[in-house]
Amino acid sequence: MEAKRDEMISVIVPVYHVENYIVETMECVRRQTYPNWELLLIEDCGGDRCADLIREYIEKTGEERIRLICQPANMGAAAARNRGLEEAGGRYIAYLDADDLWEPDKLEKQLAFLRKKQAAFTFTGYEFADEEGKGTGKVVRVPEHLNYKEALKNTTIFTSTVMFDSSRLPKEKLQMPIMKSEDTALWWRILREGTIAWGLDENLVKYRRAGRSLSSNKLEAIRRIWNLYRKAEGMGVLSSAYHFCFWAVRAVKRRV
Repeated sequence: MEAKRDEMISVIVPVYHVENYIVETMECVRRQTYPNWELLLIEDCGGDRCADLIREYIEKTGEERIRLICQPANMGAAAARNRGLEEAGGRYIAYLDADDLWEPDKLEKQLAFLRKKQAAFTFTGYEFADEEGKGTGKVVRVPEHLNYKEALKNTTIFTSTVMFDSSRLPKEKLQMPIMKSEDTALWWRILREGTIAWGLDENLVKYRRAGRSLSSNKLEAIRRIWNLYRKAEGMGVLSSAYHFCFWAVRAVKRRV
């Protein structure tokens, strides 16, 4: 059992108002060429049919690797991911947003890369996709690695591309803060403590942009990143403005 856990990848998915996508998301995990995974679906009291669709899918497929975990109240994505982390049985932790998609060999390739680099923290390239999950051809290339100072100016690490080794980064260090852009705040906190994030420059994820109010609202994105610099990192105005300029240029390049 311990050997199985040591090879297992726990995939954590917050579920909230994604009934149009959740079955496709479960399918993309079931199609993975790496077989030793568990899928933890954290339903965050969305009030739609997601929980029923997940139960029906598990019953239909007989898939014992999928678990539905229901939050007692709506607590947000960070709390949902933290709940999944608490419930995870695998050594490796991977995050997937409920409306994104993975290529079938994503887990296999990324785990091999993580082991080759003996890394605690890895991420991959990705492609923007339309509402139907079809790639737009706009692929985001990622650097070979990022340290803390580099990551402050380059927020290319995207949640659905991340994989951690919890034997090198204990779960208590992976808890996301309860704030907006909690994922980026977590990456920075980990890197600030000296960890290096290793980038696998392959397009292994489809990032579905349609219907994402936070991501599509440019003003909100600007507020979030500015607050991260000022509040999460405690930077002064000049330092925040300096790093913000790099963020803005790279953000535009990723989307144009």
